[in-house]
Amino acid sequence: MSDNVVQVLTYKSVATILAVGGTQSWTLDRNRAKGCKYVVCCRNANTREAEGNEAHGSAFMVGKVSDVVSSTDHDGRWLILFSEYATVDVGEQWEGRNPVRFYTVEDYEGHIDFDALDWKPMPEPEAKIGTVPPSQGLTITQAKAALAATFGVDPSAVEITIRG
Repeated sequence: MSDNVVQVLTYKSVATILAVGGTQSWTLDRNRAKGCKYVVCCRNANTREAEGNEAHGSAFMVGKVSDVVSSTDHDGRWLILFSEYATVDVGEQWEGRNPVRFYTVEDYEGHIDFDALDWKPMPEPEAKIGTVPPSQGLTITQAKAALAATFGVDPSAVEITIRG
């Protein structure tokens, strides 16, 4: 079995991923990603928008891929839906520049034992797209997606000005 793990480098938090039902905004081959059994989310801490405090490049969440559908916050991109998820803390799992990579389960030997993870069922996605618990705050992208959904427009049509 080859290419059965898709690995992504994301700044999104566990709360955000749970709220939308998976990890999104990816440019990828939908069929190849849909053929994967797992997705490994690695922390992108090298951005102002980082929502988690995990070390850069560390794996912090694993999901079982249930489907790959259109992203709810970027046209032409994809949302990888999870049927189940597990949180992990495995350092130094990211390499390279492309935020999407494909691996096999065997590539993770000695790092992640997928069969031994404490799998939990995914909660129902929140009704409002792009929301996170108040303690997490909102990113500009999440706010634009939520406002666009409310007013029935494309997120690119939403402009946000912040004055301090």
